[in-house]
Amino acid sequence: MDLQIDGNAALVTASSSGLGKASAKALAREGANVVINGRDEDQLEEARKEIEDVATGDVVAQPGDLTESEDIRTLVETTVEEFGTIDHLVTSAGGPPSGAFLDTDDDDWEDAYQLLVMSVVRLAREAAPHLKEGEGGTIVNITSRTVKEAKENLVLSNSVRMGVIGLEKTLSKEFAPDVRANAVLPGSHETSRIENLIESAIERGDYENYEEGLAAWSDNPLERIGDPMELGDTVAFLSSPKSGYINGAALPIDGGSVGANL
Repeated sequence: MDLQIDGNAALVTASSSGLGKASAKALAREGANVVINGRDEDQLEEARKEIEDVATGDVVAQPGDLTESEDIRTLVETTVEEFGTIDHLVTSAGGPPSGAFLDTDDDDWEDAYQLLVMSVVRLAREAAPHLKEGEGGTIVNITSRTVKEAKENLVLSNSVRMGVIGLEKTLSKEFAPDVRANAVLPGSHETSRIENLIESAIERGDYENYEEGLAAWSDNPLERIGDPMELGDTVAFLSSPKSGYINGAALPIDGGSVGANL
């Protein structure tokens, strides 16, 4: 399927690894020019090379910390300087620490809010004029299935990520019809983070081998863990005219693991 985004400009945050990188790769493979972002410059450069291998457009790496407003401003300015505009904004960020409610303090809550919510607020604000000036601007927020179903020992993710969904729904109304805003809610995907967690569990003796550990992360009706590119391809689809009547949606990509009806 031709997603009709060849030559478009996309900014994808936290894209030096994991689901952000998969999203940038999917967009680049469809012909979009992409700016990727991360804090570790060496890892970011490796990601740029990997994405460039499949890209038919240009790939630019811009380091930056999503909790710093000046870095966010630079990210947007770099995208516009390189490609003339921004057609697609994909927001991703690392997850907050796990923990129960009584084990988290005010600093934990503030850090999570700055990383998960204020980064999206600032990105959307800075990118809005450029998204609106084109034809069919899009925002896709990568959050978590925890906004649908709270998970044990993940109070920060369960609570703070809900703010992103409220913002996404609001932007889907305030920015329409020029810009569509949607969110994806990933479950378990075989990212480097999951791989590291499994390897650590093997060292502790929790699993005999990697396959056993992977099976433990595959608790869903499809009985397998997700491939990051499955989420990336969905992000690319939501960024394209092919999804032109989808707006204000929050789409679980989790193999059917969420138990909620809505």
